Amino acid sequence: MIQAPAPPPPSRRRHDREIISLAVPAFGALVAEPLFVMVDSAIVGHLGTPQLAGLAVAAALLTTAVSIFVFLAYATTAAVARRVGAGDLASAIRQGMDGIWLAILLGIAVIAVALPTAPWLVDVFGASDTAAPYAITYLRISSLGIPAMLVVLAATGVLRGLQDTRTPLYVAIGGFAANGALNAGLVYGAGLGIAGSAWGTVIAQVSMAVAYLIVVVRGARRHGASLRPDAAGIRASAQAGVPLLVRTLSLRAVLMIATAVAARLGDTEIAAHQIILSLWSLMAFALDAIAIAGQAIIGRYLGADDAKGAREACRRMVQWGIVSGVVFGALIVLVRPLLVPLFTSDRAVQDTLLPALLVVALSQPIAGVVFVLDGVLMGAGDGRYLAWAMLVTLAIFAPVALLVPVIGGGLTALWWAMALMMTVRMVTLWLRTRSGKWIVTGATR
Repeated sequence: MIQAPAPPPPSRRRHDREIISLAVPAFGALVAEPLFVMVDSAIVGHLGTPQLAGLAVAAALLTTAVSIFVFLAYATTAAVARRVGAGDLASAIRQGMDGIWLAILLGIAVIAVALPTAPWLVDVFGASDTAAPYAITYLRISSLGIPAMLVVLAATGVLRGLQDTRTPLYVAIGGFAANGALNAGLVYGAGLGIAGSAWGTVIAQVSMAVAYLIVVVRGARRHGASLRPDAAGIRASAQAGVPLLVRTLSLRAVLMIATAVAARLGDTEIAAHQIILSLWSLMAFALDAIAIAGQAIIGRYLGADDAKGAREACRRMVQWGIVSGVVFGALIVLVRPLLVPLFTSDRAVQDTLLPALLVVALSQPIAGVVFVLDGVLMGAGDGRYLAWAMLVTLAIFAPVALLVPVIGGGLTALWWAMALMMTVRMVTLWLRTRSGKWIVTGATR
């Protein structure tokens, strides 16, 4: 007689429910963000090739500018979650407001830089003479929405810290729908061209920021938290974000080096590399959703002085990361022959893609562990270690990647270098997690 498997222990079931309830909505919100650019591209693309080329340059600049400040979400999530775990909701929301005020100040500073330097920035990114005017127009108008974009990041961190990932999902869906409608209406209905697309995106981003602020302000009033800017709190938020900024810049450097190397390999290789990056990013969104759950859950456990619960949650999320990575890797291997033709009909690009995709598939379990442990240490507020670990990773990856054009191996060799980069990250994060030094309990680290 076959016996039924023993049910998982209650703690594991509890962790699974927490992870799913936070990660699934977080994944939806993460996927909604790149859809903004896709909608803009689809609408502007019908205006002409120069307009689309201008949008591509401006969008790359805007994405880079905003991604640099993603620490507004990460640092705020960890700080708010700790105070939630300590049972001090008023202090948690007050901490979140400090992050929002910091976002507003940084957004104003970015506008002050972007408006006068837009022509120079567009030129540095290599826009053609025909595309440059459109890129400058889009960049200058869209930069007005950067404070709203940064407020969205910080407010998202507040709600994640409060263990709420559903509201960001709803706001992202609403923003996506509004962006599409506004772009179509302003570009074609009002005849504003690429400027209409930029204004549509700004209005959508401001609307999202307002929606977030309404939710946060209501929570502040309900729990008696002050909404006024506090210089000490804003300064503390900035200091907590600096290490995460270093980490993010180092990671962006890795991706930029990889793209530069692929470009040196030839047109076929850079085309294939861009397709792989798109798939890699999609899988990263799914794994990052688990990391976001980790930030919120670990921060709450540590704030509640529950070191055991934090360890158990970490262990369970690593298991989730490994399983997710194995599943994604297997899917890539299985659908590889069917997937590649969807992106390109060029036989040379297809032949370049297939072996490199196999390397990506093999590295997915490693990526699963990396994303989870990254989220765990962020939730613990261990930003300084994350910064140093990413700098070490960059120092190892850069010379290896730059040698690829010299030693040969093409795009497959470059993605083996990327796999090495992920392996180094996994080792550095695993060593820190195993040491237990990240476990610092209390309402503040």
